[in-house]
Amino acid sequence: MQLLDANKLGALGAMIRDRTEASLRELSPSAAAVLSMLHFKPGLMTTELAEVVGVSQPTAVRLIDGLERQALIGRGKPEGRVTPLTLTETGHAQVREMQALRLAALDGLLSVLQPDERRRFVSMLDEILAGATTSRPFARTTCRLCEHDLCGPQICPIGCRAAEIERKESER
Repeated sequence: MQLLDANKLGALGAMIRDRTEASLRELSPSAAAVLSMLHFKPGLMTTELAEVVGVSQPTAVRLIDGLERQALIGRGKPEGRVTPLTLTETGHAQVREMQALRLAALDGLLSVLQPDERRRFVSMLDEILAGATTSRPFARTTCRLCEHDLCGPQICPIGCRAAEIERKESER
């Protein structure tokens, strides 16, 4: 029976991925993640973005070049050998639209639940997310498309678990 549960979870994951990718419009998931990360944390460098998005440095450069050609990203003043990246107003607008579409699509999956069922599901979801979190880099990669204004550091089960791991590591 546990394999059946895992299989159902996989089907839910596929539904979530499909709805998320549909909300990205013309962007690839990697390009959308770059925009989302820069929306919530302007000034990141190409290397940092590559790590969070899970692509190689050359792939990140190509992604950023393409987003710059679309006038979604701008390059700041070089700081030594690196250049901080920021979104243009068009880039910020794209992320706001993408987030609204993504959240509406995912909320639609939850709409079949009654309020008490939804609270229980979200509680279990928090446990699963926290339990699967292994590090701060893992948290950044997992939350690369999240709406960070909704799920702050005191609320996000992934961010809270990553902070707990960091505290334990610093106490050693």
